Amino acid sequence: MKNKSGIISLSLPFAAGVATAALTAVPFAGALASSVAVAALFCFCVISKRRCTFALILLYFFLGVLCWCSQALAPGAEKAARATGLAEGLRAILNRIPFEGEHSTGIISALLTGHRGQLPRETINAFRQSGASHILALSGLHLGVIYACVCRLLAIVGNSPAARLFRSCTTAGLCGLYAIATGASPSIVRAFLFICINEAGKAMSGRAHSPLGTFCLALTIQLALHPGIISSAGFQLSYLAMMGITVVYPELESWYPGNGRADPLRAIWKSAAMSLSCQLFTAPAAWYHFHSFPTYFLLTNLIALPLSEVIIIASVAAAVLEATCGCPQALALACGKMVQLLEFCLETIASLPPPW
Repeated sequence: MKNKSGIISLSLPFAAGVATAALTAVPFAGALASSVAVAALFCFCVISKRRCTFALILLYFFLGVLCWCSQALAPGAEKAARATGLAEGLRAILNRIPFEGEHSTGIISALLTGHRGQLPRETINAFRQSGASHILALSGLHLGVIYACVCRLLAIVGNSPAARLFRSCTTAGLCGLYAIATGASPSIVRAFLFICINEAGKAMSGRAHSPLGTFCLALTIQLALHPGIISSAGFQLSYLAMMGITVVYPELESWYPGNGRADPLRAIWKSAAMSLSCQLFTAPAAWYHFHSFPTYFLLTNLIALPLSEVIIIASVAAAVLEATCGCPQALALACGKMVQLLEFCLETIASLPPPW
């Protein structure tokens, strides 16, 4: 198998093995049976004179089973990751900034740190009913925005091999620091793995890995490190959304071909295609976990996603300035106004009657 198809062909059976073990939930018997199967298949693959793809697939399937069972039998394996004092320090900085609006500080704090303690129940419900609850929960969107900002800032170092290596290491380090500081949720870890894989590819060969190869490699690494995470709703929704973006989004985007010029309608279509791609894959899992479906998800994402990205960028700038030389009043006012606009739009969408 070629390298590209190899990681795809082996990561999916590994994930299937982890999922099967999680559903059956028989740690000791599963560990014993899978250990025997892994040993037998490994010996077969070593002794066999010809490459047997089916045997390799079975081997990785039982490795997934064994990986989950090993964690299930280990004491204290399910302890949740905790945010460090860095997140508390960031919230303290945000609380010092006089953002315009009653709930602006709480929403910005939720966007940057995932902490919802400053938000009233009504505001959280408005986000949930409008289909924008994923914006308050730290996800790949938030780390992706920060990643894009860091990449732009570091573009000045050049494009030599040494500069690419420095840029990749610095970018991955800063994103990793943010992931740890905010509690390393499954979706944040997924996004961080995507960033590391792409940056490693660019640093070594000057180009990123294929989207599907990156997806499968990140899935395998995250499940190998923490197989029990497969039961997490955040993990499932994050990878299902990325599967939609990887598989469906390129096809939907091509329905409105670009002409090389700025086209607002094409930008709207790209945003709609992104939302449709994610929703197509995440809707069944979201219904299973939360028993709800956001009716106006397309309208919500068309408004909330670009607005929240601008808010995150402006809020990060405000926090950095506040920590160094003081946040300008104009920037704090602008951040607050954008948050108020976001809140108003989502509350309006949440109050709309269902179309049926």
